[in-house]
Amino acid sequence: MVPSKSGVDQTQSKESNLSVREPGSSTDSNRFDALLGKLSRWFERSPLPEPEQLQALFLASPKDESANQLAREWSKRYRDSDEESRRSMLGALGKGGAEAGLTEESAARLFRRLYAQSDSLELMVQLRADMLRWRKQDAGLSGLEHTLANLLSNWFDVGMLELRHINWDSPASLLEKLIKYEAVHEIRSWEDMRRRVAADRRCYAFFHPRMSNVPLIFVEVAFAENMVADVQTLLDPALPIDPLHKARWAIFYSISTTQTGLRGISFGNFLLKRVIEELKSELPKLKAFATLSPIPGLTKWLEQQPADVIKTMLGPLANQTDSPEDADGAWWRQLLQEAAGAETPEAIRRCGMRLAARYLTALDDGQPLDPVARFHLGNGARIERLNWAADLSAKGRKQSCGMMVNYLYEPDQLDTNRAQLEAGKPRVARAVQKL
Repeated sequence: MVPSKSGVDQTQSKESNLSVREPGSSTDSNRFDALLGKLSRWFERSPLPEPEQLQALFLASPKDESANQLAREWSKRYRDSDEESRRSMLGALGKGGAEAGLTEESAARLFRRLYAQSDSLELMVQLRADMLRWRKQDAGLSGLEHTLANLLSNWFDVGMLELRHINWDSPASLLEKLIKYEAVHEIRSWEDMRRRVAADRRCYAFFHPRMSNVPLIFVEVAFAENMVADVQTLLDPALPIDPLHKARWAIFYSISTTQTGLRGISFGNFLLKRVIEELKSELPKLKAFATLSPIPGLTKWLEQQPADVIKTMLGPLANQTDSPEDADGAWWRQLLQEAAGAETPEAIRRCGMRLAARYLTALDDGQPLDPVARFHLGNGARIERLNWAADLSAKGRKQSCGMMVNYLYEPDQLDTNRAQLEAGKPRVARAVQKL
């Protein structure tokens, strides 16, 4: 659970010479006043404390008021600073931790103190996002980032998240956040936004009670009579609204996370489970749940494949095209990108689909190479269908030569499919196996 402002870890650590004793003596009072005076002068003249001053954040007990005052001032300054200043402040924090003899316990004490004194979970998320950006340039941030990731994983336990249905009547500020954070298919206008939350669509998001105005992850859903094969149709703002009584398929066509600082903390599988439950309850005639998903790593993977590997994957299909004997993955990537939006010869289309199928089923250390495949197959879906010319946007052509894939979610098969993936054999529909 997320600790409340007053719920800071009360476990007493060994008191260092930076900790304040129990109040009461004139010596303690004088020492406290002197330290606050130094802090005031520091904040007046410089945005950065010295690393030795920051040791108090790691070592002092949770009741140490001087360290807590420092945490409040540091947090406020960090929120108000520009990028360059934040990077310097984090660098000094890392050095302060190193000089304090950083441990998992002392790093956790630091972040619990900052959270309690700032009363801002968003600040904690921002801190980790910044640490992820700069940890390669500043080795002192790696240990801090690891500890903060563990704390955030507990503070954002899925049991605390609230599922909300977002529609056109939702606050404009929330809809603006969806426009900003949409990571799969850009929302180009308010007309586009209105269509995506129309009566025959659904949009659901997870929220945390301490960040109630920020969607952490959201999914966009369309309803159709059949499994959808291209995204151009779904994204057309002029598309008429279909009556829901005809819907038999729910199509998840966009899933976007919004907070870099929560990277590695999985919400997506829980979100889809909750949404499927909601949709089955609302629309009992729905018979199937599938995605229409991008293949974001396809072209980069293709470019890395030498000619002999490509030739082996294509087999006799390669002889049905005019491809040169030494055609490598880079050659095929260019050809397929150019062919995506035109009337493509059947042999070229089949070659492209086979290469995409081989990529989607390729594993590295037991996990699919493609990040979207890794997500859906890891959640128990199966690869159901590959779609040619399914996303003809510039982004779609660039990352996957215009191809997309449907992942099928069968609630009673999810555990079996996950077990099959763990055994190194991702579940693939027969039609894709035959490509």
